[in-house]
Amino acid sequence: MTNKSPMRSCDDIDEQALSYAEIKALCAGDPRIREKMDLDVQVAKLKVLRGDFQNQKYRLEDKLLKTFPEEIQKQKNRIAALQQDSQIAAAHPQDKENFCGMTIKGMVYDDKKAAGERLLLARQEMPNADMMLLGTYRGFELNIRFDSFKNEHQAVLRAELSYPVSLGDDARGNITRLDNAIDNFADRIADAENALQNLEQQKQAAEVEVAKPFAQEEELAEKSARLAELNALLNIDRDRSSSQDAPEETEETETPATRPSVLAALGEKTNQPEPVKPFRSYYDKDGDAR
Repeated sequence: MTNKSPMRSCDDIDEQALSYAEIKALCAGDPRIREKMDLDVQVAKLKVLRGDFQNQKYRLEDKLLKTFPEEIQKQKNRIAALQQDSQIAAAHPQDKENFCGMTIKGMVYDDKKAAGERLLLARQEMPNADMMLLGTYRGFELNIRFDSFKNEHQAVLRAELSYPVSLGDDARGNITRLDNAIDNFADRIADAENALQNLEQQKQAAEVEVAKPFAQEEELAEKSARLAELNALLNIDRDRSSSQDAPEETEETETPATRPSVLAALGEKTNQPEPVKPFRSYYDKDGDAR
């Protein structure tokens, strides 16, 4: 169902069906029969291993052609976007003692508590669960939305990327959460660079694996050739045994029995005169001729 070849196998002895000639040779102590049966099992297992190896190779080739380039480029774009957002956050620092201000629906709030209370009020005024633009904060767009999956309201800061923040009931605590989401760009960039490095390492490892040949290819070729040779020899022996067991044809052939001619019989019948039937009267009740 998964379109994959599992590395599990078992031997089915019922599949080893022998012909009459092979049984005859086996009873006679022919070691080629035993060798042939062993080679049948070994070659079948090697073919399964080679098929699984080729499937894995094809999957790695697909990743090298499509998956890895897309993921690496996506990660590079993410790193570039994080670096730009980091510059925006650095250009709008937040002092612990002085609040830099927040704009909500055209109104500028210089007090941290007042901005937090207005954010809570905006949460209650949401007409629906869709994202709604409120204003700006520290150079980022300030949006609000309701996440139905987490069942919570979120403030979303947006620039090159989006940074959702869960909203609680504490006015000052929500502002602190927004600052924490903006101030940890160094960790985000480090994680993205590590992810990019891992993708490049996986790509290099895949290139090495794709270049490798099947390790048991030579063994499979040798055993397949030997198996074909044994099959040819056993077929010769089978032909010989069948020719010896066949009954000899006798030179004398029986003459086929002559069948009477239907036309001749009909001719003889027409040459004979037909007997004259006696005339019977309608009034003759006894059926005697008059």
